[in-house]
Amino acid sequence: MRKYIEIIVRKSLSFISEQAVSKYSAILTQFIQFGIVGVSNTLVSYVLNVLVLLALKNAHVSWDYIAGNIVAFILSVLWSFYWNNKYVFKNNGEKERVWWKVLLKTYLCYAITGILLNNILSWLWITRFGMSKYLAPFVNLVISVPLNFFMNKLWAYQK
Repeated sequence: MRKYIEIIVRKSLSFISEQAVSKYSAILTQFIQFGIVGVSNTLVSYVLNVLVLLALKNAHVSWDYIAGNIVAFILSVLWSFYWNNKYVFKNNGEKERVWWKVLLKTYLCYAITGILLNNILSWLWITRFGMSKYLAPFVNLVISVPLNFFMNKLWAYQK
């Protein structure tokens, strides 16, 4: 799939110089792959959250949504780590990565952007700018996805 994404990216960048295409096509291809993993991660997270809610439905507990969020976060970041490590930020045989360090850094990246930053931005959009609480998470993606990509690329998956 990376090959096809790279072809599309190169064709899309064909209006700029070949030197610029060479410089930016690899990172843009990687960003698109990261986005594809992110979409699958979002679906996995949602499904896990709903499954926990359904599993706890008959328990009549008030904290079911918190349990759903926690389980969804833990398992969906693990999902994301697996696919990003295997396809997006794969190790090309240079220095060996210590998987548990990369996993820990991945959880930190997602905690910073997915929990901390998204809550701060949501508060800002909703309380200060009057944005709908249903629209705010989508606006947050414009900031959190690129930031998460670069945090993973430049820190979490570095050897």
